Amino acid sequence: MPLVAIIGRPNVGKSTIFNRLIGRRRAIVSDEPGITRDRIYGTLDWSGVSFEIVDTGGIIPGAESEIPQKIFEQARVAIEAASLVLFVVDARAGRTTGDEEMAGLLRRTDRPVFLLANKIDTTRQEAEIGEFARLAIEKMFPVSAEHGRGFTEVLDDIAAALPETPEYQTDADEIKVAIIGRPNAGKSTLLNMLVGEERSMVSPVAGTTRDAVDSVIERAGVRFRFIDTAGIRRKGRTDETAEKLSVIMARKHLGLSDLAILLVDGERSIASIDATIGGYAHEAGRSVLIVVNKWDLVEKSPTITADFERKIRERLKFLEYAPIHFVSAKTGQRVDKLYGILEEIYEHRQRRVGTGELNQFLKEVSMERGGLPSEVKVRYIAQVRTGPPTFVVFSNTMRKLHFSFERFLINQIRRRFSFEGSPIIIKHRARKRGSGGRR
Repeated sequence: MPLVAIIGRPNVGKSTIFNRLIGRRRAIVSDEPGITRDRIYGTLDWSGVSFEIVDTGGIIPGAESEIPQKIFEQARVAIEAASLVLFVVDARAGRTTGDEEMAGLLRRTDRPVFLLANKIDTTRQEAEIGEFARLAIEKMFPVSAEHGRGFTEVLDDIAAALPETPEYQTDADEIKVAIIGRPNAGKSTLLNMLVGEERSMVSPVAGTTRDAVDSVIERAGVRFRFIDTAGIRRKGRTDETAEKLSVIMARKHLGLSDLAILLVDGERSIASIDATIGGYAHEAGRSVLIVVNKWDLVEKSPTITADFERKIRERLKFLEYAPIHFVSAKTGQRVDKLYGILEEIYEHRQRRVGTGELNQFLKEVSMERGGLPSEVKVRYIAQVRTGPPTFVVFSNTMRKLHFSFERFLINQIRRRFSFEGSPIIIKHRARKRGSGGRR
């Protein structure tokens, strides 16, 4: 699809415009300048024209500190890839030197540019955009991202300016993978190695990634959508508004994924924060692959790999179903193997077992060994959904089955049918007394 890039100085309202255009809260919005850092993508359809739209970090021309320079590099990548650029300025603040430098940069590209003068909340304020005519951007639109004014005209002109494109695959055909982990574990480096380009910012400064960054890649006919989420910190260490919002957004995008790569720092011991983050994935019913990063930096011994695996299993007992893989995201060591592992985990997540096969399995399993009281009879079992695999057990009692029996049954199902990498959910139903119905 054609790509529309949103460009502008910090705090002019780019993220609010992005959210307004795609019709949902995807980018983090705050009054704190410089909140958006990475490129954030969304998909949109207007008047039969489909296109992607990307929100970029606020550009500070000439800034020398590390983060602003990397923001500029990310924005430049977005401009080069874009079919059209939305250049956002703050009409209340008026024209600035930064706006003039940015306009000069955009004029040197061969991309069509629309200037969006934001924060024009009333018709009387529209005269304020006259001073921006000196930026020599042909198409100017007075808009209010906060109130939604002016965007119908903007979208009409975008649809008219973009080239026609063929039909494209929907995200239903993708394996969606969220990359989660504590700050500075190497999530962005892993994403960049997986997709083969610097799509996400990489910096030794912990907490560099705040929003979720999507990258789609096709390997051997299989489409993967990787989402690099912000590093999740312990509660109490997320004092800044942006960091708190990052946790919320990371959990939201985790919930929209199929699989999660829980990235663990091989140079550091497994900590409670790793368990907390892994717990988010488990509670959301995501399939999980535990990836130990920076393994090239760990001093080796004959038992180092087995010892680290044992520590992971001890601290992350609830993720006993998750396979463990050791990589170096920086050098690319064993990273390429992740595609095959993720595809296999996804296949297990979508696996469906027939009711006949399940009930034959039920006959072969001794329920009493699972702690089931003798007066409780399991009538039959059925798989009611996939992703994650969910089973309903029908019995002769209204009483809730003990968790020890559920654990026993999950272990037996996993032993017979595997479902590697995926949690298994057990639900209970009982026959009503005096009737043949089920509830």
